Amino acid sequence: MTYNAESTNETEGTKRTDSGSRVVRSSPQAIYHACTDPAAVALWRPPAGMSVRIYQFDPHTGGIYRMAFVYNNPDHAVRGKTSEHADLFQGRFLELLPGERIVEAVKFESNDPAFAEEMIITTTLTPVPGGTEVTIRCDNVPGGIRPEDHRAGITSTLENLAAFTERRDG
Repeated sequence: MTYNAESTNETEGTKRTDSGSRVVRSSPQAIYHACTDPAAVALWRPPAGMSVRIYQFDPHTGGIYRMAFVYNNPDHAVRGKTSEHADLFQGRFLELLPGERIVEAVKFESNDPAFAEEMIITTTLTPVPGGTEVTIRCDNVPGGIRPEDHRAGITSTLENLAAFTERRDG
């Protein structure tokens, strides 16, 4: 598992890019299906310590989704972006290339301006010996998301995706 965080200066201010990658012992097609099937997404996408509520999920280019990651433990350490216990967000599928790449624009529903930026998430699936290298790259990360929390979230999501798809492919 690799993780990178970089900041780039732009005229409007500082924009951050966070990314992580992992080799998953599954085919690019199986991983793509897990990313575009709402029943599968509900099982693997939320980071450790959270569950998901999916309100809308329309996986086609231009399609939207709306979901919430909800903390399972009421005594969690980090406050949610939307409420104390939840991160509610809406996304749009900007690009869907089966077995290759998924590009999403995601915006949190929050009264805190630190979470107001629209983040672009690109998931790239690259065949490698023994499986698929899955890279999640988040551009324009809202400043309210601490790098260490994002690292933990991306790492957990990749681990969940690997466990989910390897169990089905294996």
